[in-house]
Formats: sequence, C-alpha cells, structure tokens
Amino acid sequence: MCNRLYFWPNIPVAGKAVCVCARVPNCNPRSAICIAAPLAAAPLPLAPQPRAIGHLRLSSKADNRLDGLYQAGALKAVFPRRRGAALDAVVVNTAGGITGGDRFDITASAGPNSHLTLTTQSAERAYAAQPGQTGRVTVQIDVGRKARIDWLPQETILFERCNLRRQLSVSLAADASFLMVEPLVFGRMAMGEALHAARLRDRIRIDRDGVPLYRDGLDLTGDIAARLMRSAVAGGARAMASVVLVDAQAESHLDALRDLLPDSAGVSLIGDMLVLRIVASDSFTLRQTLLPALEQMLPQTLPRCWRL
Repeated sequence: MCNRLYFWPNIPVAGKAVCVCARVPNCNPRSAICIAAPLAAAPLPLAPQPRAIGHLRLSSKADNRLDGLYQAGALKAVFPRRRGAALDAVVVNTAGGITGGDRFDITASAGPNSHLTLTTQSAERAYAAQPGQTGRVTVQIDVGRKARIDWLPQETILFERCNLRRQLSVSLAADASFLMVEPLVFGRMAMGEALHAARLRDRIRIDRDGVPLYRDGLDLTGDIAARLMRSAVAGGARAMASVVLVDAQAESHLDALRDLLPDSAGVSLIGDMLVLRIVASDSFTLRQTLLPALEQMLPQTLPRCWRL
C-alpha cells in the first residue's frame, strides 16, 4: 500500500456529487481514494467586471483662454488648434463606450465674456449592461455673464441590453448664451440591430439666474423598437435629436430653420429660446438635417470632428 495522499478540489457538476480520485502510480488500484461532496444546483454568481470611471472639469476665461483643467480616469480633453473666437475642447472617453457600473462626470464653465465649445471625438456607445447595473453620465454646465457655451456631443448609439442614465444640468447668467444638441441612435440599422430589451433615462434642465427655463425628460424601457413604431412616439424613426438655443438673437434663426427642416422635424420659439426636435429613419438621415441646422445657429462652423 502507498502512504501518500493526492487531493484535488471538487470539480463542479451541477446538481450532482463529485468524486475526485487520486490513484498513486505503482499502487494497487484498490487503494484509490474517493472524496465526494454534494454541490448546489444554483449557478455560480457572475464575476465582478472592471468599471470605467472618469472625471473632467474645465473652464474658460476672457479672450477665450483655458482657465482651469482637471481630468482623471477615462475622460480626457483635447484642445485642437483654435477656430475663430471660441476655445474648442474635444471630450475623449478612453474606455471606448459606456456599460453598466460606469460613471462619467463632466463640469464645464465659461467665465465672463468667454466662449467655450465642447464636442466629442466620435459617437458615444452605450453597450449591454449586466442585470441591475446602470451606466451614468452627469454633465454640469455653468455660463457666466455675456459668455457662451456650445455643448455639441456627437450621437449616442444605444445597443441591446444597455442601461444608461444621463443628466445634463445648465446654469445661465441673465445675459448668457447656450446651444446644446443631444442626438440619439437606437441601434445600427446597417448591422440589423434593434432594441428589444434596453433602458434609457435622460434628463435635461436649464436654469437662468436660478429660475427654471427648460425641463425635458425621456424614459424608454423594454422593447424600445416597438415603442418607436407607435405614431405618437416616433412613427418608426430609429434616430432623433433635441436642440435648444438660448440667445438674445434666437428669433433671427427661426425662419431659416423652418425652411431647412423636413416634415419629421419642428422648431418653436419661446421668448429668447429656440427648441428644435428631429426624428429620422436612421443616423445618416438625421445628420442630413442636423448639421445644416446647427451651422445656422452657430457663430462659426461645426468642430471638424463632426465631419470626419
């Protein structure tokens, strides 16, 4: 007989006892040692996944110079060569997208008499999330006296089983100007994608001198593709965009915008604020309407990355 014991941990076989035998070379087979243990039938829990965290704070001052910059984690700001009178910043998500558990926070401020433009390097992507986990994006924008910020992110593309929560909060001085666009794409049509199990919660709030000026909310859950087919929702559109311009000269753009827009879009003037909605069959058609509309409202051309 052999006096050595060989042992290996139990090998999982769902719902059954497991026998692990140690047969020692040159020993009698009858000396094999058998160790049995019952296993629970419940599946093993999912292993925790790495999460992307990003923080970005930037500000501009008079003469459109950079006043402050802080960046950490997966968010970076790139400053290309200056175009005209504005300071341009391109926000880059080095994580390559957003999934459940990710957290991104952006704070941007324009000091008195400055002009800051923020855009994104490319379209953002909201990927599938594990059950019970949410990706969060929070943006805080402050615009000082006689200053302007243009918040111009490119499209956010939603993927099946994504779970995204976004919040955009804007605080304006009494004589400040602000332009924002938020384009959304519900799956890539060229790839045959449709959203049958996804979740989006989007909130936009704009205040002027502490007084509410604009509130907007969008909640889509479950079979988003079916909801978008409803005529009272999107009439089958797979892409949409919201545009808001707050400016003393907002009314001067109204007629030109109405001439540009197709039947699937509309624009309204509320005091010195223009609100524009666009729905389109796909992202390409959306851009055909969106780019000329933005060019009409901007004091200069769109950032170059919008045309790459």
